[in-house]
Amino acid sequence: MYIIPAIDILDGKVVRLREGDYNQKTVYDVSIAEMIDTYRSNGTEFIHIIDLNGAKGDFSNQAALFDIIRKTDMRVQYGGGIRTIKQVTDLLDAGIHRVIVGTQAITNPDFLKDLSAEVGKKYDYANRIVIAIDVLDEVIKYSGWMESSPIKLMDYVDKCLQLGFFRFLCTDINKDGKLGGAAVDLYKKLLEHSPFIKLIASGGISSMADIEELANLDIRSVVVGKAIYENRISIDEIKQWNLKQMTSL
Repeated sequence: MYIIPAIDILDGKVVRLREGDYNQKTVYDVSIAEMIDTYRSNGTEFIHIIDLNGAKGDFSNQAALFDIIRKTDMRVQYGGGIRTIKQVTDLLDAGIHRVIVGTQAITNPDFLKDLSAEVGKKYDYANRIVIAIDVLDEVIKYSGWMESSPIKLMDYVDKCLQLGFFRFLCTDINKDGKLGGAAVDLYKKLLEHSPFIKLIASGGISSMADIEELANLDIRSVVVGKAIYENRISIDEIKQWNLKQMTSL
């Protein structure tokens, strides 16, 4: 299981939200470029970047953010407001390693089918596209976690699998930003339902003990954000862990 450090961007600043609430944010006194350089200089090869403005349809961060991303040789997993197939292909063409799709995949019944057909012309879409599943009490949330979907969680997973998508980023909103431990029970349910998925855990990670607990499940990677900024997990600890786990990506 590989640890992927996270950088969440809101209004051009590095932040972390609590339970996905834009009104409950912690702003960190570090620039995006500085955070990327810190990770890179400590041997990090993969980072997770979310444009929180983009998740709400505001792309004011995007030009500056892409300029920074283009200058790094790290692999980037990127999400936030990806609503069109052209956005996905443009991001992949620009060198983004993985693109996260969420809202459009939930609200547009044909989006994933069309996406697989278009992206599949040039890329291994099953590995380059990540399906975001943001869950609150097993209800799927979208549009920056502000809307609820009537689609049942496991039914949605099954639909994605049928279309050839098997890499999922699952965040338990109840856990997000609280440093109270990961959603182990939720991940167990998902893996029991669909053992074939490549699951990326997100939300609640507070310590290396939480990482160890997740490693006992068949989880491919875990996104860690606030625990790094709050000095609960050091970048060196992440580096040492990842050096032993490279095959899990």
